[in-house]
Amino acid sequence: MYQYILAIHIIFVVSWMAGLFYIVRLFIYHTEANEKSEPEKSILQKQFQVMESKLWNIITTPAMLLAVSAGLIMLYLNPLLLEMDWMSVKLSFVAGLLIYHIICGNIIGQLKRGKFWMTSTQLRLWNELATIFLVAIVFTVILKSAIDWIYGLVGLIVFALVIMSAVKIYKKSRLKNQN
Repeated sequence: MYQYILAIHIIFVVSWMAGLFYIVRLFIYHTEANEKSEPEKSILQKQFQVMESKLWNIITTPAMLLAVSAGLIMLYLNPLLLEMDWMSVKLSFVAGLLIYHIICGNIIGQLKRGKFWMTSTQLRLWNELATIFLVAIVFTVILKSAIDWIYGLVGLIVFALVIMSAVKIYKKSRLKNQN
């Protein structure tokens, strides 16, 4: 039974992450639509609102609920997992990902009300935070030892710096191509 629940957990984690990655891309495009002139701006923003709502309510949030539910069932079926240090670390990263999910839900509401408090560059950086959580969770689950966590943490910091640098380089390239 445990292996079936694990398979379900993995499937819905993949679906959840896909939704989180794509929703923030939509936020970026929604924000960049502000730079368009009317009526294109209004048409695009209405379409992005529809896309964001459907993605969030039909795919991303249900996938999150099913991933978390399957994870809780696995902990119920194998409570010894809670005694393992790596599981505490994993659950901390999962808590961070849940907070990220909630904040994305709030961004949907703000964009719907016409409030754009993050630039497209800030949203690109925000998008990479989900990647950092994913990498941290996968490495924690696979490596499981404290020594590997130290190397993993250093690697995660380097990975985060590389991603953030890539976003900045992309912004410079994009601005250069616009001129």
